Amino acid sequence: MSAEDFRRRAHQVVDWVADYMGEVENLPIIPEVKPGDIMRLLADHAPENAEPFDEIFADLDRVVKPGLTGWQHPGWFAFFPGNISGPAILAEMAASGLGQQGMLWSTSPVSTEIEMRVLDWLVELMGLPATWMMAGPGGGVIQTTASDSTHTALVVGRHLKSDVATLDSVVAYTSSQSHSSIEKGAKVAGYRHIRTVEVDASHAMVPERLEAAIAADLADGLVPAFVCSTVGTTGTTAIDPVEAIGKISRRHRMWHHVDAAFAGSAMICPEFRQYQPGLELVDSYVFNPHKWLLTNVDCSVLYVADRAPLLATMSILPPYLRGAAAGSSVVVDYRDWHVALGRRFRSLKLWWVLRAYGAEGLRSMIREHVRLAQEFSKRVDDHPSLELVAPVPFSLVCFRHVDGDDATTRLAKAINDSGHSYVTPSVLDGRPFIRVSIGQTRTNATHVDRLWDLIAGSV
Repeated sequence: MSAEDFRRRAHQVVDWVADYMGEVENLPIIPEVKPGDIMRLLADHAPENAEPFDEIFADLDRVVKPGLTGWQHPGWFAFFPGNISGPAILAEMAASGLGQQGMLWSTSPVSTEIEMRVLDWLVELMGLPATWMMAGPGGGVIQTTASDSTHTALVVGRHLKSDVATLDSVVAYTSSQSHSSIEKGAKVAGYRHIRTVEVDASHAMVPERLEAAIAADLADGLVPAFVCSTVGTTGTTAIDPVEAIGKISRRHRMWHHVDAAFAGSAMICPEFRQYQPGLELVDSYVFNPHKWLLTNVDCSVLYVADRAPLLATMSILPPYLRGAAAGSSVVVDYRDWHVALGRRFRSLKLWWVLRAYGAEGLRSMIREHVRLAQEFSKRVDDHPSLELVAPVPFSLVCFRHVDGDDATTRLAKAINDSGHSYVTPSVLDGRPFIRVSIGQTRTNATHVDRLWDLIAGSV
């Protein structure tokens, strides 16, 4: 494809994406397809000869659009948001065109140094410990997802116990309400023992239960190696007591990881930092700008308080990877900060988002989503047929119908059948409930009111 041909085709694609963004609210949130429908639109075999680009481009409408789930629909209240923004899309396009491979400083100085600087910005903007900046003992790295970040932390925690414990004896601890990626990551990292610690009435980990679990394992000759606190669980955005858990982890010389995948973005607003005191007792911390900070997936930020254990765990240095930055305190070779060797220029989109909206613009968005959630939760609390099942510290509202499980299930179905709103039904303590996650880029009071009117008219 010549440069001129590329320019013309790129304009077509940009126009198509812009049209999609403009019409997404009028499209079905859930695609009207059945399993196998899209496969039947595809050829059985790869083409032997080149196809005209016009035919390829036309399949955006014929094949792609009918199968799109409405993550960018303003009536999307399911899961947590997977937000996009214009600046992030454009940066992603530029990064793709530049084709950088940022495994070493020497293989892409610009992607490395922008990443270092932008993650330092976020330390300041989020009120995180200054020692997590790149000039200190710690530092930050962009991973693909929180699952990868957590898996990395689990491997480091296990490695630090390798001189006193075997794989058969190390133990990982997490809340019974933590994300499934903790358990999955522990299994992948080789932990044979994974403890889920009981929670209190607000669904947060009980430190005394953690201490008891550790004591029982020590009595059995096992070695506590890793504990995960969650700030904003997936089910209800419950907040574990980070400081108390941190003190326990220090006493037992465990790696203490904080999963703030969704709620971490809220820390750009000072008023939410009350929910994570004790960060000086944390060894690693993850949050996802690709959830609530307008940066397209994938962009997960992992911070470590001390990079030395991470590098000792991850660094293997064959001759062909001895970059100019090896051992440098000025810049880093990021391939030593995670499992993967290859890495994309993800920092470009985060850099553009922070500059295009500014910290105050991002704070305004998050505060508005939280305000809408607080108003929505008050409506639920005031309604005689509904009840909240969890506190609402951020922008997730969890509730059920007072008439029981069947009524709750019917209500969730009515919402999801509406075509204009979509929620995630879930289960807590064996009973169904409904999650309303307010955080999609274009969601405003009109869309929340429309959801409420549907709920109020269905109960």
